[in-house]
Amino acid sequence: MNPERLSEDDIQAAVALLRAGETVAFPTETVYGLGADAGNPLALQKIFWIKGRPADHPLIVHIADVSHLDLWAESIPGAVWRLAERFWPGPLTLILPRRSDVPKEVSGGQDTIGLRIPDHPVALSLLRAFGRGIAGPSANRFGRVSPTTAQHVRDGLGSKVGMVLEGGTCRVGVESTIVSLVNGNAVLLRPGGIDREEIEETLGQKVCSGISGSCNARVPGMLASHYAPETPLEIYPGGFLGHRALQLVWQGCKVAVLKLGEDGERFESRRIITVCMPRSAAEYGRVLYSTLHRLDRAGFDRLLMEAPPVTPEWVAVNDRIQRAAHDTVKEKKSG
Repeated sequence: MNPERLSEDDIQAAVALLRAGETVAFPTETVYGLGADAGNPLALQKIFWIKGRPADHPLIVHIADVSHLDLWAESIPGAVWRLAERFWPGPLTLILPRRSDVPKEVSGGQDTIGLRIPDHPVALSLLRAFGRGIAGPSANRFGRVSPTTAQHVRDGLGSKVGMVLEGGTCRVGVESTIVSLVNGNAVLLRPGGIDREEIEETLGQKVCSGISGSCNARVPGMLASHYAPETPLEIYPGGFLGHRALQLVWQGCKVAVLKLGEDGERFESRRIITVCMPRSAAEYGRVLYSTLHRLDRAGFDRLLMEAPPVTPEWVAVNDRIQRAAHDTVKEKKSG
């Protein structure tokens, strides 16, 4: 399905599936989502089954317009409207108190709910035609690399999904920033496509980081191991990449080295290839998941990644790759 040729018939076919309690994968500016009617508990259960997602792991509800907020949330603080005016549609999810008539399945049994308006024409067309909220976690197996193309969805979930709407490559490439505004406190729970500094500027106040005593909500993507490729991933400062690559080759491994930028040392042999990653944090985030998907299919035994800078603009990327490498780090420590 070509995004330039996505027709009204395609949207209506997707809407019919959603209304029948089926799933539809759809593009957003961040990653592709696995959509189901957010008001239908049975449809929501299909999301958990398809992904292999724990039932207590909350979903994000996508809505078409800010006027729909009070259909899902209550006790909405004024800060929400300021953030919505600046960042919606866009890669910002807000955690708010859940209305009692909203299915608990959508929030993993919690009294809070995550809401956002995506910034993608296909997603918005689908939401407007459907007329209700669509729960949409990433359209992949739980814990694995998120999809940024329709083909990634097909490769990962196959025929389990009712329909996959094509929308090209996601332009942000990493998941949305998640901010809790429960009890009036602004807490950054997941870094993403919008920087903390932009949120603080909009609110005129400091934003706390991490899950604190004032916000103990579970949110998507915050497990220690997440976003992981099938191929073990290790992260090192640039100067250590060559030594580690040769060490693995001596052990009989085929290795891909992901280095920052085009300059500097390259590692090329029958068992080592070098992939040059962008030096811009935004561009790196845009291509990160697609690169991991491609290398995962290429038969490597190990992926070695050069550690990006530890500066504010790299927070979201560093968050994703540290979680992606978590299981490999555990294996090395236990070994």
